[in-house]
Amino acid sequence: MLNNKKIILGVCGGIAAYKAIELLRLLTKAGAEVHVIMTRAAREFITPLTFQTLSSNPVHTELFNLIAEQEIGHISLADRADLFIVAPATANVIGKIAAGIADDILTTTVMATKAPVLFAPAMNVNMFTNPIYQENEQKLRRLGYLFEAPVSGTLACGWEGAGKLAAPEAIFESAVTALTKKTLTGLRLLITAGPTREEIDPVRYISNHSSGKMGYALARAARRRGAQVLLISGPTALTAPGGVTVVNVTTAGEMQREVMARVAGCDAVIKAAAVADYRPLVRNSVKIKKKADSVTMELVKNPDILAGLGGMERRPFLVGFAAETDALSANAEKKLSEKNLDMIVANDVTLTDAGFNVDTNRALLLFRDGSCSECGLMSKEQLAGTILDHLAQHLAER
Repeated sequence: MLNNKKIILGVCGGIAAYKAIELLRLLTKAGAEVHVIMTRAAREFITPLTFQTLSSNPVHTELFNLIAEQEIGHISLADRADLFIVAPATANVIGKIAAGIADDILTTTVMATKAPVLFAPAMNVNMFTNPIYQENEQKLRRLGYLFEAPVSGTLACGWEGAGKLAAPEAIFESAVTALTKKTLTGLRLLITAGPTREEIDPVRYISNHSSGKMGYALARAARRRGAQVLLISGPTALTAPGGVTVVNVTTAGEMQREVMARVAGCDAVIKAAAVADYRPLVRNSVKIKKKADSVTMELVKNPDILAGLGGMERRPFLVGFAAETDALSANAEKKLSEKNLDMIVANDVTLTDAGFNVDTNRALLLFRDGSCSECGLMSKEQLAGTILDHLAQHLAER
């Protein structure tokens, strides 16, 4: 995800400095080469050795330090960066940078870099709401600096309120977004994800094995690429992607109502949800007791959301999914044609490393013009990127 990306991580003084360790771990796990800068105050809370061990790079603490006796340290760091993150960022450092003051290695390097700079502030709630700080932050935002806003909670000083450092996962997501090429800027995407549930009685329901991971990966990847994303999700255990509008539904009927009510104005719809094809004709109001050796239940067909979208007079670019157990290509081609789709993503869900409830996938992509593309084993995040590459290309050619 971040392979070959060079990231400078600036760590300021504050109790939240320990969270920068987890952020560093997330960045390096994603393939980034991370170089850490620590202020003098940061070294009061955590030692440089920790960051050096985890990053496998020397930690930079002094302004006047020559690299290999040839390069000026802060200029070399500034030039090599693809992204600069300051986490935690104190009111002091943000104020100095807003005022153009560069008096230590961190502020000097930030001032010298042409890379995007992402601040993750952390401070006392009264400092955060102070109009002087707020003016400094707004000035930096106007100048193009990025911010991952702090969250509310119990602060180390004992106060309650905004000022708590955002979760490392949220800062990481903002970092990935900052480094992602904006191929979908200005576009509106509606994505469905997860299973639906059709109740039999207050205790039991009909559903399927969908975890929602593919749909959520698509929503995350589309948001990173600059799209405005609406995610309509069946029941899952997944965390909502940051910056994505999420509408939660349970049944196929609820999903149909939400999709059809919100599709107007969308440039593309990606139907990654595994919608139940049938529901019980009668939903019992009380739990069915276990008495007979067998039970017969009458099922009725659920609305076909994909066909409804395909039948619209002025429809968006339409991407469907086909979860198959046999005749993958033939079944996918049939669905592509019958549902009037522009693109279909076909999965063989009998494979143990693809389909439901795993982090990897294999897919066959088929297109309205008769072309196809086979995607071998890859993560669902990678497959989401591949799908969106094709979507962006086809939208550009429309």
